[in-house]
Amino acid sequence: MSSLLLFSCAQQAPNLSLSSILESGVLKVGSIYGRTTYYNGPTQAEGFEYELAQGFAEYLGVRLEVYPYYSYGELIPQLDNKRVDLIAANITMTEARKDRYRFGPAYQNVNFELVYRKGKNRPRSIEDIDGDLTIVANDLYREPLSTLVEEEQPAFWQETAEKDIEELLEMVSNDELDYTISDSNILAVARRRYPNLGIGFSVTDTLQIAWLLNKDTDDSLRAALIEYFGYLQTSGKLSALEDKYFGHIQSFDFVDTRAFMRAVEKTLPDYRDLFKAYAGDNDWRLLAAMSYQESHWDPMAVSPTGVRGLMMLTRATAKDMKVTSRHDAEQSISGGARYFSSLLRRIPARIQEPDRIWMALAAYNVGLGHLEDARRLTQRLGGNPDLWVDVKKHLPLLRQKKYYKTTRYGYARGNEAVNYVANIRRYYDTLVWLEGQKDATQLEEVPVIEGDEATSHSPSDDNEKGEISTAEPQNSP
Repeated sequence: MSSLLLFSCAQQAPNLSLSSILESGVLKVGSIYGRTTYYNGPTQAEGFEYELAQGFAEYLGVRLEVYPYYSYGELIPQLDNKRVDLIAANITMTEARKDRYRFGPAYQNVNFELVYRKGKNRPRSIEDIDGDLTIVANDLYREPLSTLVEEEQPAFWQETAEKDIEELLEMVSNDELDYTISDSNILAVARRRYPNLGIGFSVTDTLQIAWLLNKDTDDSLRAALIEYFGYLQTSGKLSALEDKYFGHIQSFDFVDTRAFMRAVEKTLPDYRDLFKAYAGDNDWRLLAAMSYQESHWDPMAVSPTGVRGLMMLTRATAKDMKVTSRHDAEQSISGGARYFSSLLRRIPARIQEPDRIWMALAAYNVGLGHLEDARRLTQRLGGNPDLWVDVKKHLPLLRQKKYYKTTRYGYARGNEAVNYVANIRRYYDTLVWLEGQKDATQLEEVPVIEGDEATSHSPSDDNEKGEISTAEPQNSP
């Protein structure tokens, strides 16, 4: 990258260029609030697009400023007026946009899907639509539908600027709206919350996603983006980031998801306080998700191999954890939590979050020795043994004699460990959302204090954008 930086700094810097970013020491990125783009997590900013942008800023050695907006209508003018250097917001590369803007290199593929509520007649084409189709009022959602009608033909859909795509998907799930359009990434996440969302048909062929640049952006910034995404590809970091946000949601089981959500409502209340009490430094919701995967929260569960209880402890593990009755719910949760924590401590310190959590989960299922065999095998076959996205590709090889005969601990059902981790990640995500909904409902029920002590605040009180440095929205860049 050094030759690129020296070359760019020697040139006359246009308004949007790599050299102007390096001279200012700041990369300004526009984005949209959303789970796949940018949002304020419990302790810091999160989101797939945010982490990509943070990585690019670190790659350039500059500070990142993110300006998130609530709508594309507010965001796009910031790029048009050169107030941000680029937009990272899940934007698809269409011919119409290519005429008006420049794009960085493509890094993901999506389809736009027509979404309906399961249990109703599935529409398999535009002609089958019988009801209200409402989309988010911006070009990202309008363009796919516009290609399906003649130039003079009136639109057969409604548009709203008051709701985002997640709200529209919730409305379809609640039978308050017949249809909407969603990209496949957002829909995959939403179906973990609303399992009755169905896919009617694909509105578009596969589209590529890339960062959006102003037409006046010079070649130096785009060249840096090409280098950066090339580095992400070859280092495996892009695959690891995709796995973090999307790797566990690509497969979807309607029956399993509905059953889990019913169990959260009816069974989890019996054990919620125990999970909270014994989680220690771990997220109690992760512990609960593990227990559901192990036993479906049945304290009397017994497997054909003899493991028992809510956390499905082996006799040896129960003895090590001083558990005298594996069918006792409190002892099982306490023992399982302490055993999981011990596995986490034994994962090499250089392995970063969340990979070390996924590997500890795999070790809980298949054993730490077999996990280490898979990590060594991953390295031997050219992968990164410290990235879960690489290790999970090689765990299933422990079932094949040509591989397991070369390992220390031999044969293992590594494919089951991979599925085990993926299921827990899905349960965990769904539980986090369900508990968040529960907390929000409880907050709404708190009586409002009247008088001088009462204060109120909502997003509408602020400008529609914000920098990552504070939780409160800031002024425009």
